[in-house]
Amino acid sequence: MPTSTPVRRTRLAATGLALAGALALTGCGDLRPAELPDGAAPRSPGASPYVEPGAGEGAPHYNENNAHRQPRDMSSAHEQDAQREVERIEPVLKRLWKQGKWDPDSVRAALLGLGYEEGEEGGLAVEAMRSRYQDGEYVVPEGAMIGLRVHRDACVTAFVQKSNYGVQANGPYLETGCMTPPVGH
Repeated sequence: MPTSTPVRRTRLAATGLALAGALALTGCGDLRPAELPDGAAPRSPGASPYVEPGAGEGAPHYNENNAHRQPRDMSSAHEQDAQREVERIEPVLKRLWKQGKWDPDSVRAALLGLGYEEGEEGGLAVEAMRSRYQDGEYVVPEGAMIGLRVHRDACVTAFVQKSNYGVQANGPYLETGCMTPPVGH
């Protein structure tokens, strides 16, 4: 009767382990729906039960995905200063909107007429509207976006376009300063 040697035992153990692993893997991927009683319809898993507080439309991770669109906080004194500038700018935008003048050059000229100055690190910024996806293509609507730095922590953000205009006091945005950031995803 042949006796086993350490080499033979090692080969036998390796073969056994390989077979056990192969058997375990052959069961993977064979998911089958559970048996349903007669007449019962399968149920969908449904929406996630977790919704962030303040999430728009109840979408999970809304605040996380749109953090770049959340303005920073303002001090109360600086918020009052920014609100005073809103009250100066709003009548000008209303007049421009009624006149049908919402191109960036006309808007810039009118706001510079109020005594604001343009600047890289603050002051007034007027830009064309950003492109939007509409009816299967990207379009750039007529109009102007406005950002005014009132203090380091306080801005006036505004826009004027063919359909409407708006102006508000808010803190600066993380990535775009006093200009309203583009929509993420």
